[in-house]
Amino acid sequence: MKSKLSMPFWCVGNPVSDPFGGKVMDGVSSLDVCTILCAAREKGLIDFTSAHDDDLVEWNPADPQDDLDSASETSKTLQTMKAMMNKSKLTLKMVTCSLHGNSVFRNGGLTNPDPDIRALAAQKVMRTIRIGNFFGAKYLTYWVARDGFECQFAIPWDRCYSYIENGLNLATRYIKKNNFSIKAGTIESKPNEPRGEMFLATTGHALALISRLEDPSFWNVNPEILQHEGMTNLSAINAIAMAVHAGKLPFFHMGNQKPGQFDNDNPVLTGMDGLKETIGVLWMLEKADWKGYIEFDNHMLRTDAAPGKGNAVKLRMEFIKQNVASLRIAEKKAEQLVKNAALNKLHAAICDKPSPLAKALTSYNFKALSEAKIDFKKLNETSVHVAALDFEFNKAILGL
Repeated sequence: MKSKLSMPFWCVGNPVSDPFGGKVMDGVSSLDVCTILCAAREKGLIDFTSAHDDDLVEWNPADPQDDLDSASETSKTLQTMKAMMNKSKLTLKMVTCSLHGNSVFRNGGLTNPDPDIRALAAQKVMRTIRIGNFFGAKYLTYWVARDGFECQFAIPWDRCYSYIENGLNLATRYIKKNNFSIKAGTIESKPNEPRGEMFLATTGHALALISRLEDPSFWNVNPEILQHEGMTNLSAINAIAMAVHAGKLPFFHMGNQKPGQFDNDNPVLTGMDGLKETIGVLWMLEKADWKGYIEFDNHMLRTDAAPGKGNAVKLRMEFIKQNVASLRIAEKKAEQLVKNAALNKLHAAICDKPSPLAKALTSYNFKALSEAKIDFKKLNETSVHVAALDFEFNKAILGL
């Protein structure tokens, strides 16, 4: 398994600030970030990139169609970036609209109870779609951003989910009407942060809402693991496996997380936890023969950042290299586990027991099931040996 990799603009451009302290890194322009990403592509580190609209160009709400004016600064900047990416053969694979950065969206973007703000969000989403089309992007991602709440009595519960559906349906219609390059959408769920609660808290919430959209086949999910599921002690592998089962995982976001904490957004495998869970997810994807790609979504540790012009590029490139190297060693270990005959035998003993009743279950054969003679005593007294299996996987992961 050696997945195609994407590093987003927002990860590289991040100056590494937090709620308790300002930025550590010197700021860089979107063109500077593009230069770093193009260099990473030329070094063979990444295949793709992605961006929020605001990562690329500033948003002027008084001029929502500035991207269509070839003489505007917005258009000129986008044209310069596209030329740089084309030269380096770097593809902008996904685009997403920032509905969290500007204070006007503090009570939500797609779900804001004020229809004028929802219309403003729609203008911004349409502009983002056009920008994505300019670069030939294949995916549009809806991250839940500030579509959530702190106080349950301040929400129009009879309409809030319809607002999300309306927003996503509008995006789908706009893409199809204009025959834009975007072929599919994805929803990235999150339980909380920046809002106290999010309307689409988990991958399951997102999959359920997709079933209600005008064109469910257009929409998919891109869980952020280990972070977003792990924030509330949910399992990353469960979210990813469910998305694969649903045929709705074209890509996913990746970083590292200590379960039960705020959104750590640590680089892959960096921190106290996550080694076994990361390898487990990649092991499952290898066994499933998954063909999507992996996009990093994390940031440099504050400790590893440093101010100074000399660090602005150097440390950001080191951050990219670390993520890629960490993911590759996890992929390598996952591939070794999949090919380990002894582990496969132990796994099969638990998961692949031969029985004629398996067919009766999948074919809904009521007669065969009703008449089956099942040895309850033998089943009840047979140990499953899950701990023994896990011990052998641990030894293999540790190289023992």
